[in-house]
Amino acid sequence: MATAATAVDTAVTQLEQAFEHLDLRERTRQELLEPHMVHRVAVPLERDDGSTEVLVGYRAQHNNVRGPYKGGLRYSPQVSADECIGLSMWMTLKCAVMDLPYGGGKGGITVDAASLSPDEHERLTRRFAEEIHQVVGPMRDVVAPDLGTNAQTMAWFMDAYSKAENETSPGVATGKPPAIGGSYGRAEAPGRSVALVTRAACDYYDQPLEDATVAVQGFGSVGANAALTLDGWGANVVAVSDVDGGVYDPDGLDVEAVRDSGDAPGLVGDYEGADRVSNAELLELDVDVLVPAAVGNVITDDNADAVAASLVVEGANGPTSNEADDVLRERGVPVIPDVLANAGGVTVSYYEWLQDVNHRTWTKERVFEELESDMATAWDDVRATYEATHAHDDAFTWRQAAHVVALGRVAAAHEARGF
Repeated sequence: MATAATAVDTAVTQLEQAFEHLDLRERTRQELLEPHMVHRVAVPLERDDGSTEVLVGYRAQHNNVRGPYKGGLRYSPQVSADECIGLSMWMTLKCAVMDLPYGGGKGGITVDAASLSPDEHERLTRRFAEEIHQVVGPMRDVVAPDLGTNAQTMAWFMDAYSKAENETSPGVATGKPPAIGGSYGRAEAPGRSVALVTRAACDYYDQPLEDATVAVQGFGSVGANAALTLDGWGANVVAVSDVDGGVYDPDGLDVEAVRDSGDAPGLVGDYEGADRVSNAELLELDVDVLVPAAVGNVITDDNADAVAASLVVEGANGPTSNEADDVLRERGVPVIPDVLANAGGVTVSYYEWLQDVNHRTWTKERVFEELESDMATAWDDVRATYEATHAHDDAFTWRQAAHVVALGRVAAAHEARGF
């Protein structure tokens, strides 16, 4: 079995593939293949038992030609410099495809979030904020929640940063609780955008959403909200899973009952009346739409031939390897990429940042209306690019179309600023 490509390897290959369809200066290409900066810091953590453990934290800042770096903080054993660099590249593309005034950043700490008590999580977050506060800020680099972090993490980060700066700065972090400047609808946004793009893609391929069968790998913030939204719109969600496996009923699941059966958010729990299914088996179910919304690199050259879905909509970041992309393309299975499908998170983060800067609060209804409008515009931009090139190059994919749209905007900003 081949060694799995790292996030940065995958991102670089995808950028190079998109470059083939763009007339870019060589210096612009070279700059986009490297992050502007990568910060590595030691983060001491006092455990509840009084012992001290020194962990490693990162913040990769890929490109800020269109605005401040923007991207999540994740607490995961897999966090590394390479992972953060690759994810920061995708964030640059994601912000640009949505036409947001941001660049790409990503960071985190190499730690198992499940091993942290609430007090340890807080101490770790505050110390991390102290270590990187000089390289982040509302107009410099804006953080957000990701794997292993949440709204409370962002509240602690914002408070620690504000104390270091001697002023309250809610705009340094998005995904905060509404009580301290967070936006209503932020938690649901990535999953909602996946649902919006799924609906658009089904319409494009003449698949009525009301008749579509859907399998969702990952029942966390993205997957659960996507499943609940699609279920509410009439789609037939037949399978969902969490880290321990999932449930499958070809006649359709009661998604709200699945959610309520879990003993913690994001867990499928003891839902009855359905067959158990592994995460690997879920990816190979015969469904109309497959939504990999758990972790990266789950569809690979080892299982791409067995994916039976007619359409793949990426909810997680980087769930499909480049080799699997090629297999699915050759088999005629469209893949709607993560930089478009799950961009609702960063889009509503932008709304939150606007609300913080302007000291105004939007209702959830306004947030969802704005999100639906912006996602429709982004879909139309990518669709137009896909159709224009796919008409004479049937190897051109939706991923390449999204990247061409994004890179064209980044390159235009480089030229306008005289880089």
